[in-house]
Amino acid sequence: MNPNLDRLQLYPFQKLATLKQDITPVTDGAHIALSIGEPKHSPPQFVVDRLIDAQLLEKDLATYPATRGSDALREAIAGWLLRRFGATIDPATEVLPVAGTREALFSFAQAAMSGRPNGIALLPNPFYQIYEGAVLLAGAEPKFVGSYADNDYLPDFDAIDEKTWRTTELVYLCSPGNPTGKVMPLDQLQALIDKAHTYDFVIASDECYSELYFDESSPPSGLLEASTAMGNTGHRRCVVFHSLSKRSNLPGLRSGFVAGDATVLDAYYQYRTYEGCALPAHTQAASALAWNDEKHVVTNRALYRTKFERVREILGAHAPSEDPDGGFYWWLPTPGDALEFTSRLFREQNVTVLPGPFLSRPGNLGDERNPGEGHVRIAWVASLEECEEAARRLHAFLA
Repeated sequence: MNPNLDRLQLYPFQKLATLKQDITPVTDGAHIALSIGEPKHSPPQFVVDRLIDAQLLEKDLATYPATRGSDALREAIAGWLLRRFGATIDPATEVLPVAGTREALFSFAQAAMSGRPNGIALLPNPFYQIYEGAVLLAGAEPKFVGSYADNDYLPDFDAIDEKTWRTTELVYLCSPGNPTGKVMPLDQLQALIDKAHTYDFVIASDECYSELYFDESSPPSGLLEASTAMGNTGHRRCVVFHSLSKRSNLPGLRSGFVAGDATVLDAYYQYRTYEGCALPAHTQAASALAWNDEKHVVTNRALYRTKFERVREILGAHAPSEDPDGGFYWWLPTPGDALEFTSRLFREQNVTVLPGPFLSRPGNLGDERNPGEGHVRIAWVASLEECEEAARRLHAFLA
């Protein structure tokens, strides 16, 4: 077996199950899970209708799908990127459909990293654990860039020394951040692009939460937007990952895309022809419809906005001082140990949240702090009624 498998940690939800296994809630209230970021709003009906059209489905199922995706899907994605981020993308060479961003974020490191023993990938910390697993199984070393309150919960790339930059091959970003909800500003993204040109690494920006935000007049910025604004022709060394899971409430469709640097994507396409994970034709057709429609996305944001307003009203002074820039998480500071907080909340209120240390690591770039300590992640994805009830229980617990 691949010896790097032994370097993988248990997934956060495996750790959570172990933490809870000997705890019995003392309340009769039904269990409310706020630990998993799985959207619960209804998917757009026009996508469902396309998927269940028997005549079209029969035709689609009789076809081997193209790894590059259909022209219609790639053109829909390129059109959306232009409308949303002002980024011009060649649908023929700068877009690849993928089976959800999780699959692509993992496989991209296998294709993009050299395999040299001293190869380094920089990861935001806390982070989505797929990044770490991808780097370890590529035979490289993850280095954790801390996101602390004293830096507004943004990764502090200014703290990286020259030696580290010289051996960096890949940088993972997540903006809006999971779990912090913070959006990297354009100037920070552009500074990182300059570093990529200077030190020859690729930036992989996970932007799957980009369409969940609270101010309709101020959508989160993105890597291709920053690249366009600075005149980075061809989006060199920039690759973004987007998904329909959060944007369109379609986590079960397993549909997303990678877009950016054509040279990088050409090599990644070669990898994917061997990996064998082309999207089925019916998934591609339904996905094109979703990327071409924005009305259902605006409606989805409004549902989250209402939910956040209600839980904030209920929790009052116990709520964070501000909502996240994007996404559906609260990165909530705890009044003590995060694991104890999680255990007690489950025991006393039958509400499950995710401890911050399950999403983070001690720093290994000179700062050994663990940014997940003293925090829990709360995913406000349940129904409005469940979220209101969870907020009432959380208020009673914190009080």
